[in-house]
Amino acid sequence: MSDISDGLSRADEQHFTRPIPKSAGAQMRFLVKQLKSTKEAATLLGISQRTVERYVRNQIRQPKPALAARLETEVRRRWQPLVRKRAREQAARTTGVVIETRARFGFTAAPGTTDDGRMRRITQHLPPEYAGRLFTAQEAGATEAQLRHIAAEALQEIYFKDNGARATTLLVEFTDIDYVDFAF
Repeated sequence: MSDISDGLSRADEQHFTRPIPKSAGAQMRFLVKQLKSTKEAATLLGISQRTVERYVRNQIRQPKPALAARLETEVRRRWQPLVRKRAREQAARTTGVVIETRARFGFTAAPGTTDDGRMRRITQHLPPEYAGRLFTAQEAGATEAQLRHIAAEALQEIYFKDNGARATTLLVEFTDIDYVDFAF
């Protein structure tokens, strides 16, 4: 995944009403139930069908670290889809999202001036229309560059141009990103 997509997924998880299963067996049973077969789960995780069946029956309890990471990622991706959908719809309709990032932002200014690009840490509330665009793009399989463009456009408009109050020509790009996190 990407920085922005990961940030949106972490924000989704704040709305979960039940914890994600902890044991490998419980995670595997959930995944098999979601995918409707042990064969599909095995293909998804890159292991044999027999191994999946052994996890389901708790014959194997400790997966190798690589498998444990893949299993947890796939379970998180599928956990409580209706809760996730409801939270995203609310953010896209009414509440918006809060983005927190530390990145280098560049401006169209003469080199060496105070407006030259520099690292900034910004926490900014983005209105619902930008939240909706981010969610729609993520669900459509947008690339990291496309998600960054939407987030950069939102920060340019809301933070740097102050909703159009400041008429400035800006080139806002996410370069040298340390992190991007969202809350809604």
